[in-house]
Order: sequence, then C-alpha cells, then structure tokens
Amino acid sequence: MSDEVEQNEPVAPSLDDATEAFDTRSDAERQRDEYLDALQRLQADFENYRKRVARSSEDAATRSAGDLVSKILPVIDAFDYALAHFSSTESDEAVALGQARGLLLDTLVREGLERIDNVGAPFDPQIEDAVAHVEGDEESDGPMVEEVLRAGYRWKGVVLRPAMVKVRG
Repeated sequence: MSDEVEQNEPVAPSLDDATEAFDTRSDAERQRDEYLDALQRLQADFENYRKRVARSSEDAATRSAGDLVSKILPVIDAFDYALAHFSSTESDEAVALGQARGLLLDTLVREGLERIDNVGAPFDPQIEDAVAHVEGDEESDGPMVEEVLRAGYRWKGVVLRPAMVKVRG
C-alpha cells in the first residue's frame, strides 16, 4: 500500500483553466447585457406604440364627434331662425324654443363647441367667409366684420363651419 499515492491532495488550478473560466463568464455577461439592451429597446418601442395608438384613437374620437356636431349645426340654425321669427312676441312657444336651443348649445359648448360671430372684429378669412361687402371709412386698419349672417363654429379648436359675414372696408 505504500506504493499507492493518495489522491486527496488539492490540485492547484492551471492558468489555462482560469482564463477559460474568465472567458466563459465574460461571454455570459456579454450575452446577458445584449439581452438586457434588447429588452429595454423592446420595452421603449412598446411604450411608444402604446402612446401612438392612444393618441390615434383619441384623434379618431374627436374627429367623429366633430362630424356628428357638424351634422347638428343645421338644427342649431333652425333654432336661431325660429327665435328670430318669434323675437317680436313673448309667447310660451318662443320661450320653450329658446330654452331647448340653450340646453343644446350649453351641452355642446361644455364638450368643446365654440361659436364664431365676431361682429366689430377684424375680418379673418380662416374663420369667416365674406359673402357681402359694404364700403367703409378710409381710416380703418382693414376690413371689419359688419354683420354675421350665419354663425360659424369650431370644435375643439378646428373650424367646422366658417361664419358667413358682411364685411365693411
């Protein structure tokens, strides 16, 4: 038994074994970092996609609501014409008509409708259509809105229908 050497003695690792273990670990860390970068890019892309879809859906909802409101504008015009017709009388019908118009307009205004009827303001061709012209004084800075023939409307800042106006100057 003395010829046998005991194998219980610790063997010192060689330099090659250490370098190989270090390279393996470096490869694993590099791969981990690549996966982490890819995951972070994927998360950022998904967040941008989510925001884009939310913005797109909000824009579509605003456009469709604006389309509906533009279809209701003739009803508001009918209320305005009827009230102008009943302006000389104080009948119960005229009062009821005014209240119904007020309820409709108040509801639409709370949701984002703005009326365009700038009598006395400078003419703005982006929100007003000039359908009549009256000569004005020479001292004026430019054309001014003399009379609104049909009110215009904006829905959340976008012109649905320009106002029809008579312009002085």
